[in-house]
Amino acid sequence: MRVVLAEDLHLLRDGLALLLETHGFTIAAAVADGPSLRDALTRHRPDVAVVDVRLPPTFTDEGLQIALEARRATPGLPILVLSAHVEQLYARELLADGAGAVGYLLKDRVLNGDQFTDAVRRVAAGGTAMDPQVIAKLLAAGGPATPLSRLTAREREVLELMAQGRSNTAIAQRLFLSDSAVSKHIAAIFTKLGLPPSDDDNRRVMAVLTYLNAG
Repeated sequence: MRVVLAEDLHLLRDGLALLLETHGFTIAAAVADGPSLRDALTRHRPDVAVVDVRLPPTFTDEGLQIALEARRATPGLPILVLSAHVEQLYARELLADGAGAVGYLLKDRVLNGDQFTDAVRRVAAGGTAMDPQVIAKLLAAGGPATPLSRLTAREREVLELMAQGRSNTAIAQRLFLSDSAVSKHIAAIFTKLGLPPSDDDNRRVMAVLTYLNAG
């Protein structure tokens, strides 16, 4: 799986590249600034891009802006944002096309290499990997008229854990439920959100996107 990595801190960039290579990824390019990221995404067409929000030369939102540019040019291009900051507006734009294959992790909350590489794989496969703090920011402006108003409190808990990329078994363990109970909650979520029968992975992504866009 080919990765384009954008991170301006040299030691962190090299460390992430080594970690990804150790877990079987191929680093198509590891770059330190916005113009190099734009060039790498155009030239390499990676399976997934791991992008910091704030890159030289502006150190504002250059990385995420370029990632969004690339996703508009290549719809569904998997993007995993790895940042110290939650840029709410651009996170919403990343989610807005409904294609999935997006993630947003906060650097100081990535606890180990397996957590990070699992998130890269989920996003590359078309899923989502959202930090709970990012989810909270996105939902902060939510109101009772959103589609989520039809869900029970437990169903919302299940859906939040789905947004983090957790499997049914992991959700069951976290909420002290049986696997079958989690499956029933997920089936109810699909029904209440009006997601017709289709590939379960696709419905899972669509349910998560509905949740994250409800704020």
